[in-house]
Amino acid sequence: MNVLLCYINTLNRFYDISAVEVGQHFYWQIGDFQVHAQVLITSWVVIAILLISTILVVRNPQTIPTSGQNFFEYVLEFIRDVSKTQIGEEYGPWVPFIGTLFLFIFVSNWSGALLPWKIIKLPHGELAAPTNDINTTVALALLTSVAYFYAGISKKGLAYFGKYIQPTPILLPINILEDFTKPLSLSFRLFGNILADELVVVVLVSLVPLVVPIPVMFLGLFTSGIQALIFATLAAAYIGESMEGHH
Repeated sequence: MNVLLCYINTLNRFYDISAVEVGQHFYWQIGDFQVHAQVLITSWVVIAILLISTILVVRNPQTIPTSGQNFFEYVLEFIRDVSKTQIGEEYGPWVPFIGTLFLFIFVSNWSGALLPWKIIKLPHGELAAPTNDINTTVALALLTSVAYFYAGISKKGLAYFGKYIQPTPILLPINILEDFTKPLSLSFRLFGNILADELVVVVLVSLVPLVVPIPVMFLGLFTSGIQALIFATLAAAYIGESMEGHH
């Protein structure tokens, strides 16, 4: 019960964090609720890119794969390898979840560098990569938390919570704190890296608009892909840890 209460308190802290605003934002008013329109618009664009590209490639699979089909098969094998390495032999059911996290974050990160969001004018604020907003990264981190709690409880039942007093009950507060720091580190690592990358590019473009920003943008594309891989790998590792009960 204490574990559940602590987890609920942590979720409330995440809700408070999501209410923090830096600069101006564009909202939609839906009934009594304000919806952060900037994040929704860019997230829908990313989801549309993923859906359309997937439909175009896999709607008519060939015996001799096309280049697009080869690419998607390679990505699937890569995600399977990551999931199997981190989760173990029971990785199969988690491949769609890990794959969705990786592809969404990867395309979101790259969209910040490749798509001309700035030319779209809004009444307030401006568009940017979905992962450039703390609401998106916190939501992804909380989904990961729910996933590894579900994985552990579905396999072990209530015995899953016995891990908090292993190897000794003295470590109970530390073990509880560890589970709460996981979503914090996931969300702030991704948010901080993407925000910093976009800020560096904007500053360099304003100071030296012709030459210097180009290698920095290529470096940003590389680090954006690495961040997607880190997030997906850690999510898979947390799920594997909750199922196996090891650290």
